[in-house]
Amino acid sequence: MLDLQGYEAALLKGAWVTIEVAVLSLLLATLLGILGALAKLAPYRVARGVATLYTTIIRGIPDLVLMMLIFFGGQMLLNNTLYSVNEWINEWLAGSNPNHEWTAYLPDYIDVSPFIAGILTIGFIFGAYMAETFRGAIMAVDKGELEAAKAYGMSSVLAFRRILLPQMIRHALPGFGNNWLVLLKTTALVSIIGLEDMVRISSLAAGSTKMPFTFYMAVALIFLFFTFISTTILKAVERKYTIHMR
Repeated sequence: MLDLQGYEAALLKGAWVTIEVAVLSLLLATLLGILGALAKLAPYRVARGVATLYTTIIRGIPDLVLMMLIFFGGQMLLNNTLYSVNEWINEWLAGSNPNHEWTAYLPDYIDVSPFIAGILTIGFIFGAYMAETFRGAIMAVDKGELEAAKAYGMSSVLAFRRILLPQMIRHALPGFGNNWLVLLKTTALVSIIGLEDMVRISSLAAGSTKMPFTFYMAVALIFLFFTFISTTILKAVERKYTIHMR
């Protein structure tokens, strides 16, 4: 039994933060993945080019480097833009009302929440992987079935909902599940931007108690537990979508 020196509650709270970041990042990644897949399969060259550039860049840069670039670089870009907007508004007010001293009341600086930044960064990263997963799943669906649906008078939306979506989900599930498991482990990176997840809490606790093995082992066991639950759920979903094939 691991002796956590009274840090049990803090570690569980950090584990809950990890799950929140993972689930919300997954939702964002799924949305970006579907949009990216549709863009890659679109007949428009610009859409295909943007989607290809997105997936190529994201898959070619390490997640840790992207985390630092998006968090710190994004924060700098946001505040520099805010400063420029403030200056423009003040100049416009001064020009339109020369006899009055007007000042824009926009904030001078915005400190981006590590929680929001972590979700946006991980979701943005895994959106590229999801795009390839969904693209392959869509391409695996028999085009003849879609043509038959069109011949029967189905609208594009109805054909997507009844024909394409169920089969796409079945083909995408293995890759989707793998992406989820990797995403879950990637949430450990949010500790480097200051978010109080279980990795950061365990790091602080390890430094305070001089028991690094104990706390990092506890984190490893929690991640293994999350992985076990996720794998069990994914297998159940796969059985549901493949029951008609057995």
